[in-house]
Amino acid sequence: MPDIIEIKDFSAPELDVYARFTEVQLLNREFPEKGMFIAESPKVIERALDAGYEPVSILVEDKHIEGEAKDVIARCGDIPVFTAAFDVLKELTGFPLTRGLLCAMRRKPLLSTEEICAGAQRIAVLEDVMNPTNIGAIIRSAAALSIEAVLMTNGCSNPLYRRAIRVSMGTVFQVPWTFVGENWQDELHKMGFKTAAMALCDDTKCIDDERLAKEEKLAIVLGTEGDGLAAKTISDCDYTVKIPMANGVDSLNVAAASAVAFWELRNHNH
Repeated sequence: MPDIIEIKDFSAPELDVYARFTEVQLLNREFPEKGMFIAESPKVIERALDAGYEPVSILVEDKHIEGEAKDVIARCGDIPVFTAAFDVLKELTGFPLTRGLLCAMRRKPLLSTEEICAGAQRIAVLEDVMNPTNIGAIIRSAAALSIEAVLMTNGCSNPLYRRAIRVSMGTVFQVPWTFVGENWQDELHKMGFKTAAMALCDDTKCIDDERLAKEEKLAIVLGTEGDGLAAKTISDCDYTVKIPMANGVDSLNVAAASAVAFWELRNHNH
């Protein structure tokens, strides 16, 4: 049975996770096994539960306890369920709750590149994509367009930041992802992947080049907002690929570019 607790004291330490902890504090780099994240809205929380993430507590608008949040609360067992009216929760968290529901959940240990790429034929690699909105949008496109794993360099924003989770519509719990070290190209080449750098260079393949579509295992590499991929990253890749532009537009936002690339570079053999 859930433990329904009406909020009477904003300073209660059990509310720190919702009211006072930053994303970095929740991440807890020093003790990653204690790391947490906040999932928002019933649909997103359901996807996290389906993926095996462990709920710690719930923050819910009082009117939703027997409404939209009822099924989620029932799935979470006897964890604390903190509740208050909408205005109180907005004052506590600093933002309006999406569908009146937040859930603090424990992070899982990261899997290795080899574990998440085993059997995959189309993956994405993100280099220093720092905006959590872009991370969430890219992973949502990855889920929709059959990208089987997402690798990120350490300069990327974390996919379990609240905004990234929300923008992804919970697909961060469906697409396997992990962080990689500096030698990720070597790892992928050993696994049989060819790497395709998305870049605005002169010496490039057009994105609809049939050789790209025919590659059995392809990693689509996308760079940071503004600067794009590092020169060394591009030179180490097997292909450099460009999306043709019209009307004097020089580039697309990395999230928009990812959707175009994922669709066009899908495996046409299957």
